Amino acid sequence: MYDTLLFDLDGTLTDPFEGITNSVLYALEKCGIDERDRCKLAAFIGPPLLDSFRTYYNMDGAQARRALAFYREYYADKGIFENRVYASIPETLAALAARGKRLFVATSKPEYFARKVLGHFSLGRFFSGVAGASMDETRTDKAEVIAYALGTFSLSGEHAVMIGDRKHDVIGAKKNGLPCIGVLYGFGSREELLAAGADALAKTPEDLISLV
Repeated sequence: MYDTLLFDLDGTLTDPFEGITNSVLYALEKCGIDERDRCKLAAFIGPPLLDSFRTYYNMDGAQARRALAFYREYYADKGIFENRVYASIPETLAALAARGKRLFVATSKPEYFARKVLGHFSLGRFFSGVAGASMDETRTDKAEVIAYALGTFSLSGEHAVMIGDRKHDVIGAKKNGLPCIGVLYGFGSREELLAAGADALAKTPEDLISLV
């Protein structure tokens, strides 16, 4: 059905809950905000971080950029490795590659950090290319990242599909004329993904093999 697969990273290939929430807590503390509900911070996984600081803590542009700088202080040193690969992801990626699928990563995480995560967990070998956000925040929206991936790697959208766990993956795919498979083992709910227009849902990584 599809020969080109674009994968989200956080919540799709790895579970970054500990590292991202620790990084957000660190940033909030540096900004004088005492947050006790760690589970609330799962909302930061997926969307661009500047948007999340603005949305959930009513920060203006300057405050959000300051919080992001603190976030990266912790994330670059510790948070990036407070992470784990979802069960069966390596086996699923290997099976897809063996079937001749071309695999790419399209993530709103800065590309520099995305490559470090993929290398640390030995996942980079499965992918023909990695497209991520820019460190200067000029490319963070998922639609922009997907467009960047399509252009950078000269990919045709005709037989391509986006795979991700949040509505931002679905919306970004649709803006680029791509279908999207939502994964239910990440951080987005069935309701969120279907409301955004997901074309199919995968309960487990292994389900992706039959869906593509």
